[in-house]
Amino acid sequence: MSTASTSGRRGARRTAGVVGTCLALTAVTSACGLGGGASGSDGGDADEIVIGISLPLTGDYSEPGKGVQAGYEAWADWTNDNGGLLGKQVRLEILDDQSNAERVAQDYEQLINSEGADLVFGPFSTRLVVPAAQVAEDYGFLFVEPAGAAEEVFTQGFENLFYAAPAVADDHYNLLAERILAMPEGERPETAAFAAMDDPFAQGTAYGLRDKLEEAGVEIVVDEVYPPNTTDFSSIAAQIADSDADMVVGGTQYQDAVNMIVALQQLDYQPDLAAFSTAPTNPEFSAAIGGGTEGILSPTGYTPEAPFAENQEFVDYYTEATGEAPGEDQANAWTTGEVTAAAVEAVGCADPDPECQSQLIDWLRDNTVDTVVGPLSWDAEGRPESAHLIQQYVDGEIRIVMPDDTAEADFVFPKPEW
Repeated sequence: MSTASTSGRRGARRTAGVVGTCLALTAVTSACGLGGGASGSDGGDADEIVIGISLPLTGDYSEPGKGVQAGYEAWADWTNDNGGLLGKQVRLEILDDQSNAERVAQDYEQLINSEGADLVFGPFSTRLVVPAAQVAEDYGFLFVEPAGAAEEVFTQGFENLFYAAPAVADDHYNLLAERILAMPEGERPETAAFAAMDDPFAQGTAYGLRDKLEEAGVEIVVDEVYPPNTTDFSSIAAQIADSDADMVVGGTQYQDAVNMIVALQQLDYQPDLAAFSTAPTNPEFSAAIGGGTEGILSPTGYTPEAPFAENQEFVDYYTEATGEAPGEDQANAWTTGEVTAAAVEAVGCADPDPECQSQLIDWLRDNTVDTVVGPLSWDAEGRPESAHLIQQYVDGEIRIVMPDDTAEADFVFPKPEW
C-alpha cells in the first residue's frame, strides 16, 4: 500500500477541517452523562491527545459495552500515569451509540468533525464496527477495534482496520474442534445442537465450529437462529432437549446465553458437552444461571493468568484501580490502546492529518505488537494471525483447558450435570 496514494485518496474524501466549540462539546458530554470537556475553543488542547470512541452503553450490547469502556478508561489512566503519548496526556471522548448502527456512524462523524478527535478507537460488536469503520475509512483514520470479529468485517475492503484480539470469530473454536475430532470414534459426540443469535459475531463463532464438525461427520440435529432481543427460549430449548443432542453450542452474547441455559436446565437436558461464546467469561455468569456451570466451555482471547509481561502489568494496574481482575472485554479494549500507542510512538504523530494517519496504518501493516493477549500481527484485511484459547468451568473456576501448553486444568468430558 503506497503511503502517497493512500493519503491522497483519504485527503480527497476528508471533509473540510475539524471544527467544534466548547459549547457543543459541553452539551454533548452533559447529555451523555460523561465527564471530560474541551479545554480550548477548537474542541481540544495542544497538550493533549483526544481519542474519540462510541460505545453501546445502553441497549442490547450495553453489558459488554461497559466492560470495553472500563478497559479503555483504565488504559488511558495508565498511559497518563506513565507519561502519556508523545509526552501529551490522553483524553477519551466517549459517546453512547445506544447499540444502534445508524447512531454509531453519526457518533464517529461527530467525534471527527466536532469533538476534535486526533485518533479513534472502535466500538463493541460487529454490527457497530462495520458502520464505524466505514466512517473512519472515509476520513482516513486508523481504526483499531476490540470486538468486530465476524468475517464480514474483513471483507468490506477496509484499508484502515485492525482487530485487537488473537483470532476472528470463525476460528474461535478451532482448538475445541481439533480436540473433539481427535477423540476415539466411540467417545466422540455424534450429534450436535446449535442455536445462534442473529448477529454476525455470535453466528460466526458457532458456525465456525458447526461447519468443522459437520464436515467430519457429526450430525447437526438442531440449527436455530433467533433475533437479538429474544428473551423467551422455551421453544428453542424444547427443540434441543427433544433432540437429545450429545452437545449443545450457543452462538451467544450474554443475556441470551443466560436465558437459554436456564431454559435448558428447567427441561433437565444434560448434554455431554456445552459451549457458549462470550457469556461464560462474564463475572456474573455463574450467579445468573444459578450455579451449574461445571464443564461449560467458551472460547476466549484472554486470561488474566497469561504470562506476557504486558499482561501482568495490566492485571496489577486494573485490579488495584477497580478491585477486580479484568475480563476479556477490558483486555481487548486495553489491547486496542496498546496497538494504537505502539504505532503512534513508532511513527511520532497522533493527529487527524491524512499523512499521519496513513503512516500509522502502514506501520501496523508491517509490524508485530506485544500486547496483553500476546504478540499480534495482521493480514492485509486486518485479521489477527493467532489463536483463541478454550476455557472451561472446572471445580467452580473458569480455567484454560486448551491448548495443552498453556492449560491451567484438564479438559472435562463428559460434562457434569448442571
